[in-house]
Amino acid sequence: MAENTRQIVLDTETTGLDPKEGHRLIELGCVELIDRRLTGNNYHQYLQPDREIDAEAIEVHGITNEFLMDKPRFNDVIDGFINYIDGAELIIHNAAFDVGFIRHELGMLSVPFNIEERCRILDTLALARRMYPGQRASLDALCKRLGIENGHRTLHGALLDAEILADVYLAMTGGQNDLTLEPPKATETVINPLLTKNRKKRGRLKVIKAQHTEITRHNSWLSKMHEKGVCLWSTENETSQHK
Repeated sequence: MAENTRQIVLDTETTGLDPKEGHRLIELGCVELIDRRLTGNNYHQYLQPDREIDAEAIEVHGITNEFLMDKPRFNDVIDGFINYIDGAELIIHNAAFDVGFIRHELGMLSVPFNIEERCRILDTLALARRMYPGQRASLDALCKRLGIENGHRTLHGALLDAEILADVYLAMTGGQNDLTLEPPKATETVINPLLTKNRKKRGRLKVIKAQHTEITRHNSWLSKMHEKGVCLWSTENETSQHK
């Protein structure tokens, strides 16, 4: 992944299932990742939808009409929201749902662009279905499969679900993630200038070959990664990587 890559893990809550039936956004939750690290620069906003919330939706997210009475409308927060996500890659679980609602809200305000024109979009639901064919791909199912704690999630919430999805995405796409909010240390930079200084004066590097037991353990680990569909180095996985 390129240096300084900015990704926004995004989730929404709504009054119902279909914007074509007049349903609206009522919560936006976003978590920022830069170079696969949580920054703490999150975005969270409840919204007044100017319509009743379906009873079935309240059972899912617990957000009531009374709670939203004094909240701003989408028109009031659009500038801040667009500025926050602009140019980032949006990571969304079942992106068609959330993007459809955002597109609908923008259309109601006659905004002259679609969200896809300002952001790249990665759908983790589609990614999970490719990685785990034939298995459940809900956020709860992925948490269980990847060993991510979500017991505190008794109701859906846009920011909470975005935080959980960030953990899921990082685990799905590498397994090596840093969930701290600290910036990377100088010793963690990709290129250390001390290693390239006076290169000609160092002479030939001594090559230490791996021992048989180390090679065996290495191949065993690659096999496990291949079974999960995330191995990029195994020769037996080469064909699938080019499909």
